[in-house]
Formats: sequence, structure tokens, C-alpha cells
Amino acid sequence: MAARRVLYVTAEDHYLYRAGGGALELEGKFSGDDLGITTFREHLLSRPGGLFSVVADLAGEDFHEEQIPFLRGADREAIVQRRLAQRYRDTRLATALSLGEAPSAERRNERLLLASFTNTQQLAPWLDALEEAGARLAGVYSAPLLAPVLAARLGVKGGRALIVTATRAGLRQCYIDNGKLRFARLERTIDMVPQALAMFVRSETHRLAQYLVTLRALPREGAPVQVFVVAPPGQREVFEQALASDARLVFHTVDYAHALQAIKLRKVPEVTRAEALYLHLAAVRAPREQFASRQDRRRYTVWQLQRGVVAAGAVGLAACVLYSGVKGLEMMDMRDRATAQQREARTAAEQYERITAAFPVTQTSSENLKVAVVEFRRIADRSASPEPALVHLSQVLGRFPQVEIDSINWSAGRAGERLTAKPAPSSPAAQKPEAVSDLAVVVEVSGRVNATQRTDYRGITAQVESFAAALATSGYRLVERKLPFDVTSEGTLTGDIGAATDPNDAPRFTIVLARPLP
Repeated sequence: MAARRVLYVTAEDHYLYRAGGGALELEGKFSGDDLGITTFREHLLSRPGGLFSVVADLAGEDFHEEQIPFLRGADREAIVQRRLAQRYRDTRLATALSLGEAPSAERRNERLLLASFTNTQQLAPWLDALEEAGARLAGVYSAPLLAPVLAARLGVKGGRALIVTATRAGLRQCYIDNGKLRFARLERTIDMVPQALAMFVRSETHRLAQYLVTLRALPREGAPVQVFVVAPPGQREVFEQALASDARLVFHTVDYAHALQAIKLRKVPEVTRAEALYLHLAAVRAPREQFASRQDRRRYTVWQLQRGVVAAGAVGLAACVLYSGVKGLEMMDMRDRATAQQREARTAAEQYERITAAFPVTQTSSENLKVAVVEFRRIADRSASPEPALVHLSQVLGRFPQVEIDSINWSAGRAGERLTAKPAPSSPAAQKPEAVSDLAVVVEVSGRVNATQRTDYRGITAQVESFAAALATSGYRLVERKLPFDVTSEGTLTGDIGAATDPNDAPRFTIVLARPLP
């Protein structure tokens, strides 16, 4: 990771700090003249590369409020640049901070705070040295631009507040309104005893409040302004005694060690004052607003894009590694399952060999035995048995108690002609002809009808027909039936009704059934 360095610029001397790991380390001190710039160039050449931020703590800052139409994108950028060019002669170190929407009944406007340095030549040679050394400039900040971040870390929740700090450059006072910078000033100081410095802070804070009222940045009547004063190390009690609150200002004294803890800065050089707070924030929590132009920050922008590409590549690589890991686990699982199946196959093969080893010795192969078994099962399936026919006949006879069977003739063989013969018109099989096999089971049933008068030939005929229809179910077909008498189409009554020698003998019938074999 590239080293991050912060150049702290004051009116007399410039200080170069190395920031990282929650600590500040003084790396070099340079005078503000040409000799200091030359020394700074040599220092940069001895340590090429690196990431730099510049924090300017100078007295010559200008703040001016403007209003522009509420726009977005390129139109807003064009108007902002035009207003900066109208306000400042050199716009290299100029910026515009948004203060939100302006209350207006006519049209929607945006409030801007234009900020820059009255003398940009104090910073230009140092920026040129960074450019010549190929350094990546993250931004140029001032202590006021970093004050809103510091205020939030010190516990300022909102409303109007003043942040007062004593830095190497002097007494820095920043006016914050709802988290937005509105005004700032730097008052030069000399070495003072703690009591004198505390009284100086009180007097200058009251002067600033009166000036803000004159600028109409503060209302004459309203809630008191919260003033947060960062006391130098070991001087908190002195500041608390000197800074008495009133109806206009409410003072809150913050110990220097507590301020360092609030911004998570653990180690600072001994000679550093409150500027360490701004330097650390510029390194780790820099705001979006800053003074450097796009041209000065182009190397930093390219570096950010490179980091983005590397980060995207790392994410893609991590995704690929994760995907390959998942696939690897799936492959291991499949390999384990394949191994288990192979083990089961070997166990089954060994069991089969043990079973077959107990078989009697034959003069043929196992394949021939398998074919023989299959053929035997086919022959057994096509072999007929009289048992199903007798079961079917007994079930039908249970529904016809008046029928008495004299004889049953069962046979199996080729019966193609009898199966394809045209059945009787009254037979249900006559209406649904089907293609059947030549092999069939033929059952010839002979019997008589009791409990019916012999002269009632229509009743006897009906009972025989019903019995025949009941038999022609469950796969059986009615092939032939022979009634004791019948009426032909010419209306002649024929049969053996008058030829019987015994008047008590019941009329006889014969029914032939067939069931095709599979």
C-alpha cells in the first residue's frame, strides 16, 4: 500500500507528516522560501511515488455566499465555474460548497459558499513540486474545510456551533451551521501563558459572534451558539474557569487528549498542537470538497481507477475460487459415491459367484440355462389349465340355480375357425369383433333348465340366453349354443319339445365357449 503523507502549510514553515495506523510521524520541516521548496523537491526525489494531501492553515482565506438556479450535472458545474471565475482571478485553488436549497417563493435556488485563498502563490510552487515528482495528490484542504468533520467527531449534533482550536498558525475559529461551513478566521498568536490564551480565546470568540451578526449569518435573537474549544494539553481547567457561558455563547471545553481519542488518533509528535486533528482527518476522513483542480489530481484519479480494477479483479478471483471450491466439493462427493457404488458392485459380484458356485455341475453354460428358463416360462404361460374355466362356470352357476349341468367338455388347441365364425345375432360378441390367436380353450357345457314348465318355451329360451350371456364374460366368447327349441324367421316352432319320451324331462341345451390363449 502506498504511503500517505500530509503537507501542513503555514505562513512561516511547512511540515511533512507521515500518516498511517492511527499515528502521525513528522518526516520533515521546510521553510517557506525558495530554499525550502528546493529542499522539498530533493526530499520528494529521494522518496518517489506516494500519496499526498495538503492542509493549508493560512490567514488569507475568502468566503462568499452566492445563489444559483437549482440544477444538476454539467449545467450546474458550468454555472459554478463561471461564478468562481467572476469572484477570483486565479481559480486553481477555488471551490464551491453547497449550503442547501435557498428558501424562496419565486423559484428554486441553491445556496453556495465560494471559498479560496487570497494569495494562491503561497501554495502553487509546492503543488508544482509534487507534480514534478510524480506524486499522487489526493486533495488540497484547509482547516475550515475539515472543521465540520471534526465538529461531528466532537459531538456536535446540529444547529449553530463554533469550533475553536490553537494551532501552529494561530487561533483557528470556524463557524458551522447544521454541519455546513459558513465562515472561518485565523488570528495570529504569540507564546502566551495558559490564562492569557484562555482570555484571548474568550474575547476573540465574542468578536467573531458580533461579526457574524453583522453579516446576518447569526440572528440577533435566538438560541445561544455552542462553542467547542479544544484546550491545549494540561490546560483544560484553566480554560473552563476563563470561558464562562452567557446568553449568547455556551462554551464547552474539550481536552486535547479526548479530542485525539474522538478521531482515533493514538500517537502524535510532541511538538504538534491542535493541527494534528486536521492532519489526521485529511488522511483518513477527508471530505469531498477540496481546493485542488482535476488537473492537479489526475494521477490520484488514475490511481483510484487502478485500485478499482484491482479490487474488481480480486472480487472476481475470489468468486472463481469460491465457485471452484464448490465444484471441487461436488466432485469429491461424486467420487465418494462412485467408490461406494463400485464397492457395492464388487460385493454383489462376489455374492453372485458364491451362489453360482453352489449350483450343480452342468454340461452347458449359464447363458444357455437362462435361455432355457425363459423359454420354459413362455411355454408355461401359454399352457392352459381347466381350473380357471371351472371357477368361472361355478361363479355363473351360483347366479342361476334353475340350471342343472349334465356334462362339461374342456379342451385346448387350435380353434381358429370356431373363433372367427360368425356368432349368434343376440350374442354381445357379434357387435365387437376382435382379432384373436389360433390357440384357445374351448368349453362345451350341456345342461337343462328346471323349475320352468316345459310348454313355456319363451321363458326357457330367455333363461338359456341369460345364462349364455353370463358365461360370455371374463375373456370368454360365445362360440355356439344349441337351444331345446327355437322360432325361425318363418314363425315355425321347432325342437324336441314334442319328441321327449318322458313328459317330466326338462329341456336340454348346449353352450360352447372359447377363450383365446396369449
